[in-house]
Amino acid sequence: MVSNSFKNSTAQDKKLSEQQAFLNNQKEKILVICPGRGTYAKQELGYLKRYHSDKSELISSLDNYRGKQQQTAISELDNRQDFVLKEHSRGDNASPLIYACAYSDFLSIDTNRYEVVAITGNSMGWYIAMACARALGVDQAMQVINTMGNLMHESLIGGQLIYPLVDENWRAIPGRRKQLKEIVEAINSRPECQLFTSIELGGMLVFGGNNVALNQLTTQLPSEQERFPMRLYNHAAFHTPLQSPISKIALSRFDQALFDRPQVPMVDGRGQIWTPYSTSLQKLFDYTFGHQVVEHYDFTKAIEVSVKEFAPDKLVILGPGKTLGGAVAQSLINIQWQGMTCKQDFVERQREKPLVLSMGMDEQRQLVTC
Repeated sequence: MVSNSFKNSTAQDKKLSEQQAFLNNQKEKILVICPGRGTYAKQELGYLKRYHSDKSELISSLDNYRGKQQQTAISELDNRQDFVLKEHSRGDNASPLIYACAYSDFLSIDTNRYEVVAITGNSMGWYIAMACARALGVDQAMQVINTMGNLMHESLIGGQLIYPLVDENWRAIPGRRKQLKEIVEAINSRPECQLFTSIELGGMLVFGGNNVALNQLTTQLPSEQERFPMRLYNHAAFHTPLQSPISKIALSRFDQALFDRPQVPMVDGRGQIWTPYSTSLQKLFDYTFGHQVVEHYDFTKAIEVSVKEFAPDKLVILGPGKTLGGAVAQSLINIQWQGMTCKQDFVERQREKPLVLSMGMDEQRQLVTC
């Protein structure tokens, strides 16, 4: 015989569950997008101090980890009087600094208003995405990000160059992709040259290669929009076979035990979805330190899959910086998401009812945080 107290308790639990489900249905669904390298620039100096003075415990734990590695504290880098490109953009400094800013932003999202339905990221943002989804703990993510940043900085194999696939109104330039493919093939026909697609970044391609190949590419590409082709300072040839030595070190240094199944679905740099129920930890380990390091990262595909599969009401880009917004918008335009076909369509949509919110922009940040 079931007691009345048990019946009452069960009824109360059911009522609370129904109330929570109702509240969740009232929340706006968001896709969280984590930034990669190059997003902490001069204007971001002091980002942690400016926005996250309430997260001293988190920042202290990251500083303590850096201290044990005999590295400059994250808070010290952030509190510098001046931004020093040579110091702040180094892989061993930039990677953990961006992680601290982005993860702190994630913790600042107003969860009473928003429900995170999926998380993705660009390049190094994959590691941050795993932290946000709890596939890596906070300390484990710091270990991975700091170590990979150190390895990239110490070896600095090759470099990166970025070039547009779209015009200034974010419309695809006819024949541009074919033209670039032919140029790359011609450069790679020379025995001393190694050149690859590193990242599909919305309306841009990021190339990774050795310096000889990148120099050749720079001279062969016509000038575009007064800033391309653009070499990326202190960036190695990420996501290319040139990083095979880094991948081998990472696979031997880390262990699958670092990982857990994500609590929120994640979308990786191939557009593959990792769910809380079906994720293989061995496959997640292999992808993170294998494919993700040595094969090209398709951020455009990650955005396409994320919006089509999870239909978010908004896309929230974690800080620091605001440079990733263009690539996200271009990725949406590429699939004509909600009828957008060019930059002007996106600008008008943002004016009427913002779809993409960058936490690195004060006015948009206020729409996301508590």
